[in-house]
Amino acid sequence: MSKSRYNLYSEHLVGKYGQKVYKLPVNLPGTCPNRDGTLGTGGCIFCDEQGSGFDALPNTLSVREQIRRNRDYFRRRFNAGKFIAYFQAFTNTYLPLEQFAANVQAAAEEEDIVGISVSTRPDCIGEEYLDVLSAVQEEKKLDIDVELGLQTANYRTLQKINRGHTLAEFLDAVARVHRRRFAVCAHLILNLPWDDMLDVVENAKVVSALGIQYVKLHSLYIVRGTVLGDMYQRGEFNVISLEEYVERVVAFLEHLDPAVVIQRLVGKGPRQDTIFCNWNTSWWKIKTELDRVMEERDTWQGRKFDYLNGKALARWRRRA
Repeated sequence: MSKSRYNLYSEHLVGKYGQKVYKLPVNLPGTCPNRDGTLGTGGCIFCDEQGSGFDALPNTLSVREQIRRNRDYFRRRFNAGKFIAYFQAFTNTYLPLEQFAANVQAAAEEEDIVGISVSTRPDCIGEEYLDVLSAVQEEKKLDIDVELGLQTANYRTLQKINRGHTLAEFLDAVARVHRRRFAVCAHLILNLPWDDMLDVVENAKVVSALGIQYVKLHSLYIVRGTVLGDMYQRGEFNVISLEEYVERVVAFLEHLDPAVVIQRLVGKGPRQDTIFCNWNTSWWKIKTELDRVMEERDTWQGRKFDYLNGKALARWRRRA
């Protein structure tokens, strides 16, 4: 019986594969259409030069070398037996097709790889790239998931943070990925300065309605030298309190389909040049506080999802 009040990724993986499974981050040099002038320059206002690859091995190493080093480390530290190759940084499906195919094939041929996860933008899902993933899935019998950065369903906020796409592109990308029978992981930031609790609940409803399988939540971090960092230092917005962030995560989980697996509730920022990150509190303490609040209120993921016919409660009880 799970003690968690939400659908934990670690428990999901053990249930699916029968053992501990860890993601191996692969950090490759790249860019995105919001950086190279195709849609804009500078990227999202919160994005730094590392493109989310700050907590990974140097991107000068090959795909295979990164996988092998990370695999050895996770085996020793966590006794993991199987692994998912995670192409983490930048927009992986914006690379030249031949390079993308070579990267995916190299990962698929490594030992003890059971899945491949590709991080990208919702407006960069070309059918030929999905063809590559389909071929690898068929040949190697691997599980494939595509991580799509949405950040928020509020299209005005998407414009404010210079995402370069709207909700419509996200909806289209999810539909096309699902047609290939790949899983989708949606990335969301619940404390963007221009969003409120209504947006948080709407995020949960959109994810649920689309049948998205995985979610990653990230609290906003602010890096020096970014557009957002400059705005923050000029006092153009305030970051909500830690207490409010916990309230938003609880509300999000309550309105979320209980079948959705939670890969992350709060993330980590880069070690250097960070002006604000997680209220100077470790991610583990934030997660512990979230667990405490949910336990104290006797609430759970999906409590307010589809409440009219009671499906959420029934599904939660069956899972527990």
